[in-house]
This record gives sequence, C-alpha cells and structure tokens, in this order.
Amino acid sequence: METNETKVVLKEWANPTPAGLVALAVACVCFFALLSGRVGVGAMPLLGCWLLGGFVIQVIVGLLDLKGGNYTGGNTFLFFSGFFMLASGIEMQLKYQALMAEAPLDGRIDGFVWLTLAVVLILWTPAFCKKFTLLSLVVIFIDIALPFIGLLDLGVLSKSFAVIPAWSLLFAAITAVYLASAMVVNAAFGKKVYPVL
Repeated sequence: METNETKVVLKEWANPTPAGLVALAVACVCFFALLSGRVGVGAMPLLGCWLLGGFVIQVIVGLLDLKGGNYTGGNTFLFFSGFFMLASGIEMQLKYQALMAEAPLDGRIDGFVWLTLAVVLILWTPAFCKKFTLLSLVVIFIDIALPFIGLLDLGVLSKSFAVIPAWSLLFAAITAVYLASAMVVNAAFGKKVYPVL
C-alpha cells in the first residue's frame, strides 16, 4: 500500500534586526532634532506618533530575535520598544497637552527613568562589544546620550548640555542606518557589498 506523504519544509525567518535598527534611527534623529533645538515643542505630538510606529516594529523584532535565540538583541529591542518607543511616544502626547493647557507636569520623573535605562544599557554594553562591530558603536553612542538626557530631565544640567546627547543620538542614527542597509543589501546579494566591521 502506497501513501502520499507531503513533506513540509519549514523555512526559518530572516533576521529582523535591520527593521529594528531603522526604527531606532528614526527615534534617535527625532530626539536629535528636539534636543538640538532644530524643532520646537510643537513637534512633540508628531514625534510621539513616530515613536509609536517604532514601538510596533521593535516589539516584533525583539520577539523574533528572542525566538531565534538572540538573547542580547531580543531583550534590548524589547526594552527599547517599551520604554524608548511606547512610553516616550505616549509621553510626548501628554507633555504637549500639559504645555498647551499650562498644567503642572513634573517631568523630573523622566530623569529617574532615563538614568535607570542608562545604567541598564551601560551594564549590557559588554555583550554588544564582545566582538566590536558597528552595532557596538550604536550602543556606545546611546550610552553617551542617555545619562545626559536623564540629568537634563532632572534639572541637574543646564539646557546647554543638550548638545551632547543630541549629537550622540545623531551619530547612533547614522551608524544604525548604515548597518541596517549593509545587512539588507549584503544579504540580498549574498556577498559583502557594503563593508561592515
């Protein structure tokens, strides 16, 4: 007796990291514009929308990375998606509404959160630098920015220090865009078209 067996071939998912890096780059560029004074508080609701879009991408990337065994990247994308994207996106809307209503809002709480997240990322940085890559640079640039953002929100530093996290985030964004592009193009061609570390 013959049986017809259908062989199911399961294809692995592709690496979602480039999408997560693009979302990170968008957030970093937006924060660069806000911190450097290139846009004003009127941009906050729009920034919030972009961050919420980044949340959707990064939570998916984080889950897929974890499913694929990428412990470091998956966990980092998950906490970025929740705090940097979702919480910040909602917060931008709330801060803008409070400013327009001239309602008191104690933004110093953000400083405590940003400093906590800075400590976490700095302590996780060795996992990204085990082998120095462009991703290591992205993380290091963000490591530089976060403590300054926390101290600015706490009111410990004057607004003149905002230039430091602004430019660090811009460099993180540029590096992330290049790395994401290299990953996508190199994978498409099956060879190194864009050089990477």
